Amino acid sequence: MTKAELIGRMAVAANISRDQAKVALDAFTEGVVDALTHGQDVKLIGFGSFTPVDRKAGVARNPQTGEAIARAASRTARFRPGEGLKSALNG
Repeated sequence: MTKAELIGRMAVAANISRDQAKVALDAFTEGVVDALTHGQDVKLIGFGSFTPVDRKAGVARNPQTGEAIARAASRTARFRPGEGLKSALNG
């Protein structure tokens, strides 16, 4: 599903315009990004949680050549599905 398709579904489900749905989705994603950049978890009960994770620098390997490549330290986010999402997927 693309962002445009999600906006369309949100607009229909909430009985709002596509523009309003886009504003709501953008506000949601900005809120999640802001919380994660400040080191906070974002927990949506029944759906899942986003957690910021710091990755240490290390060594990776090029799968084609086997050559060792230095990987810089970085920050990423992890998502863990909640029980409601797990149930829906396995239902």
